[in-house]
Amino acid sequence: MGDGRDDLAARADEDGIEFFLAMFVDLHGKPCAKAVPRSSLNMLMDGGAGFAGFAAGDMGQGPADPDLTVLPDAASYTRVPWKPGVAVLHCDPQVGGEPWPYAPRVILKRLLDQLGTERGWVLKTGVEAEYSLLRRTPEGGLEVADALDRSAKPCYEVKGLTRMWDFLSTLSRNMNELGWGNYANDHEDGNGQFESNFTYSDAVTTADRTIFFRYMVHMLAHDAGMCATFMPKPFSDVTGNGLHTHLSLWTTGDEPLFDGDGDALGLSKLAYQFVAGLLDHGRASAGVICPTVNSYKRIGVGAPNSGSTWAPAYVAYGGNNRSLMLRVPDGGRVEHRAVDGSANPYLAAAVLLAAGLDGVDRALDPGEQTTDNLFALSPDEIAARGIAHLPGSLDRAVDELVDDAVLRRALGVLPDGSDFVDYFAGVKRAEFDAYHSTVSQWEIDRYLTQV
Repeated sequence: MGDGRDDLAARADEDGIEFFLAMFVDLHGKPCAKAVPRSSLNMLMDGGAGFAGFAAGDMGQGPADPDLTVLPDAASYTRVPWKPGVAVLHCDPQVGGEPWPYAPRVILKRLLDQLGTERGWVLKTGVEAEYSLLRRTPEGGLEVADALDRSAKPCYEVKGLTRMWDFLSTLSRNMNELGWGNYANDHEDGNGQFESNFTYSDAVTTADRTIFFRYMVHMLAHDAGMCATFMPKPFSDVTGNGLHTHLSLWTTGDEPLFDGDGDALGLSKLAYQFVAGLLDHGRASAGVICPTVNSYKRIGVGAPNSGSTWAPAYVAYGGNNRSLMLRVPDGGRVEHRAVDGSANPYLAAAVLLAAGLDGVDRALDPGEQTTDNLFALSPDEIAARGIAHLPGSLDRAVDELVDDAVLRRALGVLPDGSDFVDYFAGVKRAEFDAYHSTVSQWEIDRYLTQV
């Protein structure tokens, strides 16, 4: 049949699959699933799996609304290597037979379909998903899982890498068994922080893999008696977790569009226009790519205990310069360093694509690249160059997001005629208000007897 079920069934039988996890994510990127027996595959492919959307998460539904029906994408079939007999199928939610415009995967696929149909282009992305491995203490707190991981400068430290060998090597084997092409695993700059890289692909496949990767890291850590987190800043004095995202445009015939032979950074004119769009919408896109209260404790806050700053503060671009929001590590691609570990990968790719394409459509010029370490310059020097600072908090970022007409249009319209960006902003403002209404220990320590 045209939905790919015959090939899917054959592959599942070859892998000995007994259950499919019909999976989708909510606005925040939280994966939800039902376990569907192999014997019910035809039923799943014909009618999908039903969910009470209001209970699953922020999906634009209330208890009086009809169920979400999630329809599997056969091409997304992913065997669960540590759970024999189980495979994941990433799904697209529908309501009443129509794609549900609140669903992040639906939003990204709509934009990519337009990109292919109207321009003949494909967006390819690669991500660097940083995570921390922790343990819960008997008192209920959190500590680095490896009690010996206390180096003042732990980045790339081989002893810390080796002590986590069982976990990291299992993760690597799993990714390679799935055909992802894991090409590096390292101890990152924070104590207990690691990164495991896999090869780039089209934007939907990379987003699907990012969701699965997080799921896999969480489950392997749990099985090893640890707790994994992708939280942007789990400890105030330790480097936070990013989701650095590499972007490039290609033709549908797989010809690269960002390569620029002879250019100092190896970028084409089209790539520079795309970069200019990312810069122009840099502050507004922060509301989506840095989507939590905790996100703003990672970006723009200076160096942690290690002395190395990995998170950007300023909306600027350049070559191999990690003090900037946009880095061009090699010709033919650009890395967005502001995206953090709490980002929904579907929505992040959607807003970055929309921002970049606006730069192309308006033939924007990003200006000269920045070569200085911006963290070594004073705020006055940076302002004099016309370089903007990323927003300092979630509420400020959301205010900029709702005022951005390009991102508003890209994220789409909802069934009642309102815009998705306003729904998203409402959820995030409520999140900020809940945080802001909580009295922290910092406030007690600072203000209790101040006056």
